[in-house]
Amino acid sequence: MMLSIRDVATQTGLTAHTLRYYEAIGLLGPISRSRSGQRQYSPADLNWLAFLLRLRSTGMGIRDMQRYATLRREGATLQSVQQREALLVQHAARLEDEIGQLQQTLAVLHDKIALYRTQAGELKASCSFPSQGAQHASTAHPEPDH
Repeated sequence: MMLSIRDVATQTGLTAHTLRYYEAIGLLGPISRSRSGQRQYSPADLNWLAFLLRLRSTGMGIRDMQRYATLRREGATLQSVQQREALLVQHAARLEDEIGQLQQTLAVLHDKIALYRTQAGELKASCSFPSQGAQHASTAHPEPDH
């Protein structure tokens, strides 16, 4: 079943302009046309777009995506396959580094959340004694650096 540019835009979340741009810069191969000149996308085009969107969502730049698309069009030659593999290995390594950094940041956030929960519990407990009140709580628990 062939799809119009509007249908593909709806399914992928891309604009029609972006789809035409992807075709113009070589990310998409030539898209077939109806007799009236309307673009007609195939299921294979949609699968390729889904892969491109995954690359884009993980931060791969347009130039690397273009290089990958060019190599893909060359077919299953040894050189093309090895170069595509190398591009994806490099990209995966960048993602793994980014994930590691994000995990470290998440650990810091979890530590801060635990600290604030502990402090909130202590402040609630100390405020339950009317003679101590909020004045005691603010001096007993100074604001953390972050």
